[in-house]
Formats: sequence, structure tokens, C-alpha cells
Amino acid sequence: MAATGVCHWPAWEQYQRDYISAEGRVIDPSTPSQITTSEGQSYGLFFSLVANDWAMFEKLLQWTENNLAYGDLSAHLPAWQWGKKIPQADDSPWGILDPNSASDADLWIAYNLLEAGRLWQSRRFLTLGTLLLQRIAHEEVAEIPGLGVMLLPGKVGFVHSDRWRLNPSYQPPQLLARFSTLNGPWKAMRAVNLRLLKESAPHGFSPNWVVWNKQQGWQADETKPNIGSYDAIRVYLWAAMLAQESEERAALLTHFQPMVTLTAQSGTPPEQLNTATGKAQGTGSVGFSAALLPLLATNPVARDIQRQRLHDAEPDNNAYFSASLTRFGQGWDEQRYQFNQQGELLPSWDKQCATSP
Repeated sequence: MAATGVCHWPAWEQYQRDYISAEGRVIDPSTPSQITTSEGQSYGLFFSLVANDWAMFEKLLQWTENNLAYGDLSAHLPAWQWGKKIPQADDSPWGILDPNSASDADLWIAYNLLEAGRLWQSRRFLTLGTLLLQRIAHEEVAEIPGLGVMLLPGKVGFVHSDRWRLNPSYQPPQLLARFSTLNGPWKAMRAVNLRLLKESAPHGFSPNWVVWNKQQGWQADETKPNIGSYDAIRVYLWAAMLAQESEERAALLTHFQPMVTLTAQSGTPPEQLNTATGKAQGTGSVGFSAALLPLLATNPVARDIQRQRLHDAEPDNNAYFSASLTRFGQGWDEQRYQFNQQGELLPSWDKQCATSP
């Protein structure tokens, strides 16, 4: 049964005005091709679920299925990038720019469908989410020698002989907790994922990318070795949003304390850092500040500085990724949602609209 009452969430309503088309396409306006990614669609679906916005959820889902999944999410993983073709390659100026999949977005879409089905009591969403999750397990999961069952970042391009290229931010542990009660590789992957998060960040700073070598174990990514920035910022966000009583959360918060210390000392999160030395470069966006709010709960003074930075920030309608991070981190900080130990979403619908603490 569809939900009818939409929770008033001003930041989400602004996000819709800035980044979502009338058809349900999440647009990154900073790019010449005005791209849409499966990631953007997955985030929009999550925010609409948190806001109890069934109508927007349906619109986003329909656009995603029709344009990224060739009309059927149960039969096709969504292409990761869609937009304006430059130069125009055929009679259609708009369409899929890269047909490869992005497994993090695929996980989020499956999760959103399962949770929408549970929260809104929709068998259709539950069925579609289950079928998509089965397709992810079939097309994007590998048994890696010496490591175990792991999610590859996409269908193709990440396995090279005895090397596997992985992204620690692609597997939010609460999503794996939600999936671990279902059939498939998810329970086994949950334990391997904890290894990935901790062992790829031996100094408490997560890299964007890391390589597992069959003979040598963890290796720095060859393209951009020991760099933590726009991907890695999500690792801290996902880990710290685990259920408060979770042992996994406690272990990860302890492990990532160096990031808390660095942010507290500098006053803002770094835009980029060397994960081997801890050397920081640049100032992260306000989205970075929002993404670290859950982790900074262990340091209330540092957390309040980032809260103030968000409060003082001017609205920007040309920073899709920063805006998305902000809705995740600030939304959680405002107690609009949380996750329980089973990875289920707990939106604050019963409180109507939560206000900032």
C-alpha cells in the first residue's frame, strides 16, 4: 500500500528543485553532457524513501528502469552513465554513455526497493528488489582467492589475471547486513567487507581504490596510489551510520579515529589525503563536512564546527555530489533516519519531521 504523507524535509525539497528533472532524472549539471548516473538515481530513491515520498520514488524508479535498465531492472543491471552525446553519435542526442554497471548504485537500488517494499507494504517493490539482488550476485560478485566473496565495482574491467581492483566505499555494511538474511553470498561477503574496510586503511585513512593481489595481498592502486578523497569520504559515512549498538560500528569508529583527529586539528575535512602518510591537501566541500558528522559524534566539538559550516554554507545548485553527501550526513545527524542492527531503514515518519538537535 502506497504511503500518502510526505515528510517535510527542506533540504530534500531543494535537492529536487536543483537536481531532479520533471521526468525523474537526477542530473549532474556541472558536466557538459548533463549526465545522470545510476548512483544519482539510487541516492534519489533513498532520499525519497526517507521523506516518505512515494510519488517521487515511483518517478525515479520508472526513469531508471526505462532508461538505464533497458526497460527491465529484473533482467538488466542499470548502465552507470546516461547523458547528452558529445559529439552526437546517432539520431538520438541523449542516451546511455557507458553501458557498464556500477555495483554500489546497484546495491543501493536493490536496498531501496526491498525497504520500500517493507515500509510501504509493496510486494512489487520486494519482488523487484529481490530479483535485482540476485542479478547483482550473478554478474558482479566474485570469489577472490585468499580473500573470499567480494563485490566487484562493475560487470567488466576490474579483474586482471591475479589482481582484483576494489573500491571500499562500494559496499555499505548496513546494506550487507540487510541482505545477509537472504539467499546468496551476502552473509559471507559481510565478513570479507569488514576486512576490506580495515586492512585497506592500515593508518585509519581509507583509499578510493585498492588492489588485491593473489600472491601479495593488499596493494596500492596503480592509477592513483594511496589517495583518499571523493570515493573514500563515503567509507567513514557508511561505517559511522551503522546501528549504535553494532560491534562492527564500534570497531570501525576506533579504526578511523585518525580521520577524526585530522579533521579536528585542521577545522575542515581534507579534500584529498595520502592514506600512507596522512598528508592532507585542499579543503573538502561542505558535503565532506556533512559526510563526517556521524563519525565526528566521538568528538562533539569538531562535529559542531562542521555543523556550523553547513549552517553557514550558501546553497549551490551546481554541486550534485556535495549535495548528495549533505542529504546523507546531515539527514542522519538531524535524526531523520537511522539503521538498525539488521540493516533495516528506520525513518522518522512517526515523528513527522525531525528537527536538528
